[in-house]
Order: sequence, then structure tokens, then C-alpha cells
Amino acid sequence: MSLSAARLAWALWVLSVLMLPGVVVQVALGWAGPTDLPFAVGFAALQLGAATTGAVIGSRLPGNAVGWIFLAMGLLMGLLFAAGSYAELGLARPGGPSAGAVLAAWLGSWIFIPAAFGLPMFLLLLFPNGRFLSRRWRLVGLFLGALVTFAATVKAFRPGGISHGLQNPLAPGGGLGEAFEVLDTVTDLLALPGFALAAAGLIVRLRRSRGVERQQLKWFTYAATLVAGGLATSILIPGGPVADLAFLVGLLALAGLPVAAGTAILRYRLYDIDVVINRTLVYGTLTGSLILVYVGSVVGLQYAFRAFTSGSSQLAIVASTLLIAALFNPLRRRLQDFIDRLFYRNKYDARETLEAFNARLRDETDLERLNGDLVSVVRDTVQPVHVSLWLREPEQRIRETVE
Repeated sequence: MSLSAARLAWALWVLSVLMLPGVVVQVALGWAGPTDLPFAVGFAALQLGAATTGAVIGSRLPGNAVGWIFLAMGLLMGLLFAAGSYAELGLARPGGPSAGAVLAAWLGSWIFIPAAFGLPMFLLLLFPNGRFLSRRWRLVGLFLGALVTFAATVKAFRPGGISHGLQNPLAPGGGLGEAFEVLDTVTDLLALPGFALAAAGLIVRLRRSRGVERQQLKWFTYAATLVAGGLATSILIPGGPVADLAFLVGLLALAGLPVAAGTAILRYRLYDIDVVINRTLVYGTLTGSLILVYVGSVVGLQYAFRAFTSGSSQLAIVASTLLIAALFNPLRRRLQDFIDRLFYRNKYDARETLEAFNARLRDETDLERLNGDLVSVVRDTVQPVHVSLWLREPEQRIRETVE
């Protein structure tokens, strides 16, 4: 471990943590009620998680660029929130906005580009070893880096409002300003293809990976899938509590992404990811199924009560709750078996083989046949290159007769 790298990593972490109150201030200024609290916690956890993961990886593996990317993400997010908080306070002054508030608002108008787009793209391209997959992918990285730099520059000089009706003080006028507006639209359209290109690099790396690297990529892609699913659902559903909940799930998963990446790179409980994915599939499907059953049964029973009694009844909710309680364990077992058969066939076959052998073991009395069955079970479950069974002969005890 390089002592200077470790000191630098933790110094940057301290700097990032010092900017963490900016999240609290900005949320307090735009507070709309208790529902804002989970989002404030989510953004704060994301910044702190990125900075902490980056500091740990950067201090232990200073040659891995992933750690420094996470540190940069934590710093830029902290700077973004700190600038936003300062601008919120400074632009609302009775005597007019201060120069520092204008500068903070201008900084916040473009710094989100590298924080939310540039660094995550390179994270997808470089995870887990901090190196590009090949020379061609290095060219892709150079292209995306140039694209992010260009987009941030365009945002910084684009004419228009930046905060609280304040116009961009550095925006050029005339034809050059109109050109910046057109380029801003073009760069916005290129954001999604750029992310798709970076994600393609991660997919190619996953397909080529073996052993430890494959397990590391599983951790990362698992967390990234939760992020994408939650945020995509919040975008597709037009408002409402479901969209807010999906966005919150995506935000919390995004906050957990640095933790998953750090777990993978530092190889802590690396092979537990298969269990985590399995449980997520089972309990995620189980939760969705039970919600559908609950809503359907409540609506159906309420309709039946209205038809017979001309009014609603709390019995519909009670009956639906009891139905959910009765269905939980049987449905969980069926879903577990289905997912094991579909995605974990080897594990499912091994479990079935062991259960069948256990049943034979209770009834079988022929030791020679049991030996053959045991060898077959080991061959089918563990799948070794060679298997043989060795049994120690019982010791011959010589009894001496003392006369």
C-alpha cells in the first residue's frame, strides 16, 4: 500500500464529507414535507457511499482507477450540492444576488455533466480492474471523454436561465449563442447512446470474464440492474406514489452501487452474490405476486359486498390479509423451485439427487449397492474429474486367552 496514495485518498474523503451538509441545506430550502426526507437520505448516502468506497479502494489498491473514479464522484456531488445550497441562499438576498451566488449557480448548471454522466460511463468501461478491455475500447473511452467534456462546455456557455430566473452570465449573444443552444440539444440526444455504449463494454467484459472477475462483475451488474429498473419505472409511470417509490428504490440502489463495487473489488464474501441474486428473484417476484393478489382480492370482495349489502366492508381487507398470510410460504417454495429450475439448474439437480439418495438411504440394506449409489451422487452433484470410494477395513483384534 502506498502511504502517499492512502493519505491522498482519505484527505479527499474528508473534503467530500465536509461538503455533505450541502445536501441537508438544499433539501431544507426546498422542503415540501416529510416525503422529501427519504430522498435527502438517499442522495446523502450516495455521496458518502461513493466517497467512502473510493477512499478504501484508493488507499488499498492505488493502481485501480475505479477507486479514484468513486472519489471524484463523491467530490463532484458534494460540490454540486454545496454550490446549489450557496446559490439558493445568495440569490434570495433582498439586496440582489452576490457575485459568489451567481458563480455557484453557474457552476451547478454544468458540473452535473461529469458527475452524473462522465464518471459513471468510465466506471462501466473500467470496472473491476481499472483498465480498458482492449485498445478499441480505449478509443471508445477517449470518444466518450471528449463527448462529456464538450457537453459540459456547451452547458457552461449555453444561453438561458440557470437558477431562480438568473440568466447565464457567460453566455455569448447573437449567432454564437444560437449555435450553443443547438449544440446543447445535440449533446442531450447523445447522452443515452453514450451510456448504452459504455454499458455495452460492461456486457462484453462480463461475457468474456471467468472466475473471480466474473463474480466481481456479477456484484456490479446486480446493483446496476436495480438502479436501472427503479429509475426506468419512475420515468415510465406518470407520477404518483408508485413512481416516487420506484425512484426511491432506484436512488437507494444507486447509493448501494459503490458498496457493491467495493465488495467486489476487495473480494469480501465475493461468492455470496449468487445467493443474493437468488433471494432477490424469489422475494421480488413473491412481493409483486402477493401485492397483485391482495389488491385483486380486496377489489373483488368489496365489489361482492356492495352487490349483496349495498356497502363496503372491512371484512374484505381482513380476508385478503388472511389470504396473503396463507399463501406466503407455499408460494415462496413454489417460486424457489421454479427459479432454481430456470436459472440454477445445476443446484436444483444436485438438491434433487441428494433428496433421492436420502430417501434410498433410509430403506437400503445392501452396503455394496449403497457404495455405488454414494459414488453416483458425488459424480452427479460435484462433477469431479475422477471419483473413487475407499473404505478402511476394520481392525483385526486378536484376543488372547489367559489361562
